[in-house]
Amino acid sequence: MAKEITAQQLIEIGLQESEADLIAHRTNFFLASLPAAECWSVISREMLSPALHFDVHLFIFNQVFADWDASAGPPPAWMPDEKLVEETNVGRFMWERGDLNFDEFHRWSVEDRPGFWSAMLQRLQIPFHVRPVEILDLSKGVESPKWLHGAKLNITDSCFVGEEDRTAIVYQREAGELSRISLGELKALTHRVANGLTDAGFERGDAIGICMPMNVESVVIYLGIIRAGCVAVSIADSFAPDAIAARNTIAKVVGIFTQDFVIRAGNRLPLYERICSANAPRAIVLETEGFGNAAGRSKLSLREGDLHWKEFLSGNTEFEPLSCNPDDPTNILFSSGTTGEPKAIPWSHSSPIRGIADAFIHHDIREGDILCWPTNLGWMMGPWLIYASLANRASMALFDGAPTGREFGEFVNHAGVTMLGVVPSLVRAWRTNDSMKGLDWQAIKAFSSTGESSNREDMLYLMHLAGYKPVIEYCGGTEIAGGYISGTVVQPASPATFSTPAIGHDFVILDENGAEADNGELFLFPPSLGLSIELLNRDHHDVYYAETPSSKDGRLLRRHGDQMERLGAGYYRAHGRVDDTMNLGGIKVSSAEIERELNQMDGVSETAAIAVAFKEGGPSALLVVVVLHAGVEREPDELKQAMRETIRRKINPLFRINEVVIVDSLPRTASNKVMRRELRARYVS
Repeated sequence: MAKEITAQQLIEIGLQESEADLIAHRTNFFLASLPAAECWSVISREMLSPALHFDVHLFIFNQVFADWDASAGPPPAWMPDEKLVEETNVGRFMWERGDLNFDEFHRWSVEDRPGFWSAMLQRLQIPFHVRPVEILDLSKGVESPKWLHGAKLNITDSCFVGEEDRTAIVYQREAGELSRISLGELKALTHRVANGLTDAGFERGDAIGICMPMNVESVVIYLGIIRAGCVAVSIADSFAPDAIAARNTIAKVVGIFTQDFVIRAGNRLPLYERICSANAPRAIVLETEGFGNAAGRSKLSLREGDLHWKEFLSGNTEFEPLSCNPDDPTNILFSSGTTGEPKAIPWSHSSPIRGIADAFIHHDIREGDILCWPTNLGWMMGPWLIYASLANRASMALFDGAPTGREFGEFVNHAGVTMLGVVPSLVRAWRTNDSMKGLDWQAIKAFSSTGESSNREDMLYLMHLAGYKPVIEYCGGTEIAGGYISGTVVQPASPATFSTPAIGHDFVILDENGAEADNGELFLFPPSLGLSIELLNRDHHDVYYAETPSSKDGRLLRRHGDQMERLGAGYYRAHGRVDDTMNLGGIKVSSAEIERELNQMDGVSETAAIAVAFKEGGPSALLVVVVLHAGVEREPDELKQAMRETIRRKINPLFRINEVVIVDSLPRTASNKVMRRELRARYVS
């Protein structure tokens, strides 16, 4: 039984005496009369408001679950009630099939892949020009499946189903007004882009880049390119010229959409200038409006052959989408690899169905919902957001600005967002600067988190901002076109953990000897809809299948590279990438394991632990790159000693930090992952 909470403990956290007495009395009543999970459910729902400082929430959460049995799984911070389960997309699906629980439903999705995806296509009402004659053709083996054999479609059709007057996008530019665009208006703009491409001489199959922020224009450009039978090449607007040039070369880009500037925190950051420095092919350039005296600025001077957006855009709002094979390419995305050059991963017309289904089943996206996920078309979550919202008859909410400050939080409130996606470092920034305090996020039904391993306290903090709504942890990859592991709204949600493999996916966790384990490298069982079958600039087999172990029943396994831990009761926790594993003193340890402990130290905002090789050879040294909280000052040597002591106490006394470097920020990819290769190169000994 959990210990009683005293008023004095709450006063020390910061509560007034009268409030502390009341909360302590009521909490102790529930602690004495209810099991821990039910106790927390009542307390979080009836007693703890977002206005109450989060330290109070965290303290009570830890007290309630102080004696929790780990074999029952990690402590749940949110539990679904029976009525909610019945109303969800997957709850209705399960009821119609007669499945007793989600585990049975998931088992069907991997044991009868053709049957599952056939039913899923009907459930999602994916439009086909010609329906498939066979859902899954495995004549060439599980490594080279052929999905939706014999079908003809244009996947963008799925984005334009429903009443044309319903809202498709709610959007706001930084320091601008909240605006909306209907589905009919979105479709008309998309067709103007598709016709503009034809008028400009682009042809079916041409690779056309998009290097600009996630805004209304980039959405219609993306859909217009695919509707016209061309291939969208996703390039993050944060990349330097060399990185842009490399992606253009790999994808054989023949044209690119961009804009003159990116507006962030009131600053104009040149973008077209970088496109020119990258020697990009013919560009169509949007001019940023609403910044300073934008209306009075002279027209942007372009390179010869480049086009202004308004000159490019056709006046014709009618366009017949090109009919394509399911495996025809629609999008080339890039993913960080272990070598310097990014992997170029083509998506096809069948790929987005994975994300649409994940949103429907795991995130419970329904007609009328509003999805917001600060992202970029240079990261797979950009295309994911477009399809996951529009194809599920929902709206997307786009904030063209920095999501770290209060203006973004107010946008989430005013836009009526019902599902908010995050990366964990963004949540940590909100928690550090307390920028979301006092906002009304009650419309949110669920959060989702991806891109990094989550921190339990940060995710509990996120939940408390909306009066305790579940966080759907979601992990996958560009080469998966969605997630391979996730949560659901029909299972209890524990902060920073996954509750199930994603529908249609199954995996095994293996130790370094290839034996099944509760903590180790995760391998996928192919095939699954959405899994890549080719790379433009690598040998797909070598990257994902070469020298992989077989499962104990002899099945082929596919490499993914994540380290995963199986917890009690079917839950999982991610521990970062296997290729971030370090060998210190002959003992293997992940960067994530070290960082998880160091990030909890006073004054530390985030860290990156890297193994740095000496030029003269010999064992690698552990270097920690540190970002401190704003206003905190610490000497590197003093911080190194404190971190050594933390590692000695929390992980292993043999792991010694060689050096601590304090920086203002960590280098990150467009998907917000720490660029460890860059750090290793920067601090090579």
